[in-house]
Amino acid sequence: MSKNNEQFSHLWAVVLGGSSGFGFAAVEKLARHGMNIAVLYRETAAAERTLKEKFIALAAENNVTILPGNINALDKAGRELFIQQFNESVNKKHCIRLLLHSIARGNLKPLIHEQADKQGDEDHLLSIEDIEMTTYAMATSLLDWTRILLKEELFHLDARVIGLTSEGSHKYWDSYSAVSIAKASLESLVTYMAVEFSKHGLKTNLIQAGITETPSLKRIPGSTELIEMAKIRNPFGRMTQPEDVANVIYLLCTDEAAWINGSLIHVDGGEHCR
Repeated sequence: MSKNNEQFSHLWAVVLGGSSGFGFAAVEKLARHGMNIAVLYRETAAAERTLKEKFIALAAENNVTILPGNINALDKAGRELFIQQFNESVNKKHCIRLLLHSIARGNLKPLIHEQADKQGDEDHLLSIEDIEMTTYAMATSLLDWTRILLKEELFHLDARVIGLTSEGSHKYWDSYSAVSIAKASLESLVTYMAVEFSKHGLKTNLIQAGITETPSLKRIPGSTELIEMAKIRNPFGRMTQPEDVANVIYLLCTDEAAWINGSLIHVDGGEHCR
């Protein structure tokens, strides 16, 4: 089957964290509209085999190129390796339409625990190092990636940078403080990026999805309660699906979305209204 839409022919997306959840859903959606995609992830050898099979099938079905990379996106060496591999494979400047930051890596620990304090065991408490690691992984690494793609002249002249935040950035969830701090930092960062990178044609925005049953959500303590509450709160009586978010990522990549910059877009069916 050939691709059903050629609006993104010869353009590329770079998806950081594309092996599951929102990232993988975005890969599927964009491929169906003719966009080539470089996907970065961290997976075991066994999991990667299955993932690559999905990418091969998706690329063939839609007549696009998907470049998988089991690369650490959170260190300088990983970024430089990606640039080297991308340039060797694509060999084209100003071709990246989208940089999607969908990395979900953080510490889920409480700030205080009476039993741990009494025993002097701080391993189960959130440390400053935990916060720093989580903030870089889920927020400020976006800046490093934007800078290196810009330096290498890989961004299209009308490119989009998209980050993902959550309601937990301004609401209490059990053991979510490190991620909450990271997401709050990301929201501030995107505001500044929207202004300072605009001269290079970049439109930088955030999507706040509703509660979505992804592998990342399931790692959060109390996720079952979050899921049940989302079903009650949502005006449409259902949870947000990864495909709902992927649809908006696609919309933000269209020519018609060129004037959307520095926005936080709720993709939750109105769940945030309650």
